[in-house]
Amino acid sequence: MLERFYFILGLLNSGFLIFIFLIRKNHLDVLQKIGWVYFLLAIPAVYALFLVQREQKSSRYTIFLTIFLAFLAIEALYDWVLKIPFRETMNWKLLAPYAALYIAMNYGFVVMTWKYYSVLYGILLFVLMIIQILLNVFSH
Repeated sequence: MLERFYFILGLLNSGFLIFIFLIRKNHLDVLQKIGWVYFLLAIPAVYALFLVQREQKSSRYTIFLTIFLAFLAIEALYDWVLKIPFRETMNWKLLAPYAALYIAMNYGFVVMTWKYYSVLYGILLFVLMIIQILLNVFSH
């Protein structure tokens, strides 16, 4: 059950981020109103941690889910709590941990799905990750 749940969480993550990056450039006001919804993915991520323990799955799931939760936390802290314009100022001290967690989080969804669930679904998440990264680059 965990593998399918993890894949769906990866799909939701990529879907949300693709949507966010699509509207960011021209509809920042809309994003500021509804962007908080992305953080609700923390709920299924915490549930997935419970599934890892219950099903006694690889600790790699715990590691990557923790990275995902850390990414959500730093995103919330920078953008919603402290309102730091770290993307605009390109402050590497703030940008480096954010970018590292962003890349590691995406990597975790692709690799864990690819290795433990389905190569086809792993490829799908990889394609979505590439689309997401391209949209991210072009929207900033």
